[in-house]
Order: sequence, then structure tokens, then C-alpha cells
Amino acid sequence: MIEGLLAEFLEDRSSDVEEAVRKAAAVEIMPRFRQLAAHEVLEKSGPHDLVTVADRRAEEFLTKALTELLPGSAVVGEEAVAADPSVYDALGGDAPVWIVDPVDGTRQFVRGEEGFCTLVALAHRGEVLASWTYGAALDVMAVAVRGRGATFNGAAIRSGAPAPGAVIEVATSHPDYTTDDQKRALLGLRTDGVSPRPCGSAGLEYLAVARGELDAVAFSWELAWDHAAGLLLVTEAGGAHTTVTGEPFRITGGNALPFTAARDAATAERVRGLLAGE
Repeated sequence: MIEGLLAEFLEDRSSDVEEAVRKAAAVEIMPRFRQLAAHEVLEKSGPHDLVTVADRRAEEFLTKALTELLPGSAVVGEEAVAADPSVYDALGGDAPVWIVDPVDGTRQFVRGEEGFCTLVALAHRGEVLASWTYGAALDVMAVAVRGRGATFNGAAIRSGAPAPGAVIEVATSHPDYTTDDQKRALLGLRTDGVSPRPCGSAGLEYLAVARGELDAVAFSWELAWDHAAGLLLVTEAGGAHTTVTGEPFRITGGNALPFTAARDAATAERVRGLLAGE
């Protein structure tokens, strides 16, 4: 029964979710863009893992707004999990779950660069049903609903496929976030016909894949708030994703890493094979 209720919710209230995401950015993020004081930026696990007052306030705003839109739902937000890791367990529960990354690309946000976004996904029992990717500084909004396709600023998008024989461009995990084994796997992409580069905001990299502007991503971490929205966006635009062992990526975790998402299934398989050393 809950599946039918969620389908009805997405039919009737998707635009309300989009409005909540836009408002969170307008109220809590953009007024602080290029205006952050030193005490409003803190390190979490290290110098590349930052949190700002904008991250925390935007997540609080979205937690309230989204649970009011869908009573009985839970929220798994990056900052809430940082404070209490048990929050992440909601991904495996029976309640609908909002997965929230209030500022994806916090390093870029802190540096005053426009390459950051807000990511929201709605999932149930491990399946992502809808997603919203909002680049406030860039004025871009991408929406995906399972089985209904993907849009960019209101227009349908398709990822397409790389031209035959073209060098494929792949955005990869930052070296600071990879184990030695993962570094070795990613080195497999340094071969003829492939052009790897470090990724920026994961959400915006997924958007580039969905729009056919980037051929693939290869990531070595599995936190749901970084990937749930983008994986659905790529899939609904016609792309594909796979872990290094050939299994679909699971937002609930326990994935073989690295994994890839690509414009089409053939590119995904090519990248997977290189990551696997085949």
C-alpha cells in the first residue's frame, strides 16, 4: 500500500519538494555564499572534509520541510549522521526516507566557487524513487522520478553515448579518499582512450553524465547522500551503473568498490573492466 501512496505523492507533490529545495538554498545557503566567516567553517575528518553553518542550517530546514510534506518519513542527512551514525540505519527500514546532502561540494562553496549543489532523494526499502539536484549558484535544477525520466530546468534529458572511437572522460574520486587498493583500481583508467580527472561536486558530475557532457564517473566511497540522487538521475536519462564486481550499486551499502556510472551500459562495462584489471 505504501508504494501506491508514494507514487501518488510524487504525482501530486514533486513540485512542492522542488520548491522546498529552492527555498532552503535561498534562505540558508546563498546568503552565506562568499560571505562565510572563519568560525563558520569547520573540519570534520580532515582538511578536505569541511562543514559550514550553511550545511547545517540548510539540512535543518530541509528536514523540517520534507517531513511535513510526507508525514511518517525519515531523513538521512549528512550532518545528522555525522552527529549520530545510527541515523543511517533508516535506509534499511520500512519508512520512506529522504536522503539529503545540503551542500554537496562544500570545499567549492567555501572557496567561493559555483560548483556546489543541494541533493535530495526519496527512497523506500533501498530503492530510490525520485531525486532533485539543485545548483543554486548556477541556477540549474535536475529532477528524476523512477520510470518517468529525467529533466534539466524542465526539459527532458538523455545521456546518449560517446562517439565511436572517442576518448572517454571519467571523473574519479579524489586521491585523499581512496585506499591503496582503490588507488590501484583507479590507475586502470590511465590507459589509451580514457581521460581520467579528479571529481568536483559528485552531484554535479552525475548531472554532467546525465546530460552527456561527461562520459562516466568512478567513485570509491558509498555514502548515500553523495550518490542516491545522481544515480537515479543518470539511470532515468538512459545511463547505467555497476560496481567493480558487476553488481548494481546499493544505497544501503556493502558495495564492492570502486563503482561507476556512465552515459550508457557499454561505457559502464568498459570502465568497470578497467577498474577490475580485466
